[in-house]
Amino acid sequence: GLLTRLQTSAPTIRTLPSSNSFSQNIPSCLWKLGRLNHVAIAVPDLEKAQSLYKDVLGAQVSETVALPEHGVYTVFVELGNTKLELLHPLGEKSPIASFLQKNKTGGMHHICIEVDDIKAAMTELKKKKIRILSEEPKVGAHGKPVIFLHPKDCHGVLVELEQA
Repeated sequence: GLLTRLQTSAPTIRTLPSSNSFSQNIPSCLWKLGRLNHVAIAVPDLEKAQSLYKDVLGAQVSETVALPEHGVYTVFVELGNTKLELLHPLGEKSPIASFLQKNKTGGMHHICIEVDDIKAAMTELKKKKIRILSEEPKVGAHGKPVIFLHPKDCHGVLVELEQA
């Protein structure tokens, strides 16, 4: 009767492999990825963008900082679990100026992920045929060494690695 129907209609439960078997498939590295540090957004109007995050959304927004060696003005928006970096061109050779020529209203420019050993990361990534956009790390907006990985090697995303 009812018990037989319940037994035959019980759902099958499938279990996923344990996380141990998953982590065994990850090759060991001499360096480790850390947390997402920030998502960078190129903006054509820095004051308007600052106002959106500060006045409309109520976020804590930093002062504007000029980084001439990178050709950008930066503003950081604190989000608790990460940050947004607002980027605006500084100078004619700014990579953000060329980005904004193609993307008039702005948009996501790159993501930044922390690493525990940037030099080891560079060595290993080069061996794995991932192109790095500079020979040596540069000092980034947080005063720490950074490198950028070629977007064509990272599924269309410009990836910044920052020494934690």
